[in-house]
Amino acid sequence: MSLLFWLGLFVSLALLVIGLTVLMNLLFSLRLTPAGTSPTTPLISILIPARNEAGVIAQTIRQLRGQQGANIELLLLDDGSSDGTAEQAQQAAAGDPRFQLLTGQLLPAGWLGKNWACHQLAQAAQGDILLFLDADVQTTPTAVAAIAHLMAGSQADLLTVWPTQQTVTWGERLVVPLMALAILGYLPILPVHYTPWPAFAAANGQCLAFRRAAYAAVGGHEAVREQVVEDVVLARRIKAQGLRLRMADGAGLVSCRMYHDWPAVRAGFAKNILAGHGRSVPFLALSTLFHWLVFIFPWVWWLAGGGWWPLALGAAGLAIRALTAAYTRQRVGDALLMPLSVLLMTWIAVQSVWWRWRGQGQWKGRAVPT
Repeated sequence: MSLLFWLGLFVSLALLVIGLTVLMNLLFSLRLTPAGTSPTTPLISILIPARNEAGVIAQTIRQLRGQQGANIELLLLDDGSSDGTAEQAQQAAAGDPRFQLLTGQLLPAGWLGKNWACHQLAQAAQGDILLFLDADVQTTPTAVAAIAHLMAGSQADLLTVWPTQQTVTWGERLVVPLMALAILGYLPILPVHYTPWPAFAAANGQCLAFRRAAYAAVGGHEAVREQVVEDVVLARRIKAQGLRLRMADGAGLVSCRMYHDWPAVRAGFAKNILAGHGRSVPFLALSTLFHWLVFIFPWVWWLAGGGWWPLALGAAGLAIRALTAAYTRQRVGDALLMPLSVLLMTWIAVQSVWWRWRGQGQWKGRAVPT
């Protein structure tokens, strides 16, 4: 049998597994839903590390002050901002007694900036639930109550919410929604929720809600102080301790625009992609090759006269991408450009490897390990 046959068989099996995983996840995944008010809502400490976020922080603070049905305190740590983030946040707080502005201490050796900021916030928090939110995360008035309600209903020790991603420029549209494809297509939700194996764990640091006791049990951010993908490592530590990890889609109640142009998309994903592959360049190369085979090769084969089989494979890849986009409220039509998305992710992978060879990457003016 020819090489094309074996490659086609490999791609067929890969798409079958990915497609079945997506369908299972769509059936059994959790989603945030608006929750009513409850007089027994525990104190929720909303903890926001912020570094040069003046463009978004006022809106974020106003939205959080307007939360309904939740008993909250709101702590923001200004992590050495030079753009007036602290002043913008203070003005938006408008004297709200639930708001507290912290000034970040100097970054100690051996810590990454965000992890150090989150550690300081946790030390100052008084709540029974520690809700870490990125400064650019947007919330509807019932979002925090919905998070607390889902934590209680699912008995989560750590609930991570995948915000609905807002994308505008082509760089954002073609790359950012691939996070949803990766989670829904490669990580079966039932083992995540109901097995103790840390391999079945993921998290999104944009929105992490811990029970205080669980956060302490896994060592908090101090235990992951040097980790670039600290969210995933914390999720794995939760499962390793026999605690309950739950993941949920933000369903429009929690949303975020991560980046605003292609250079930011490239740098942001390059910062994390090697760490997400175990800091292994060979593993990243194999992952890149896999995605070329699954999402690009069928179209090359078809254009070369391969007939109906590669056409069906190419269409299946687009359909999977479209299905994950629809579920997570992304543009379904952008799925047609999935081969281009794979090429852009290859560019990002090359950027990350280049940073590794240089010795470090850069993010928000600070060096990050690669």
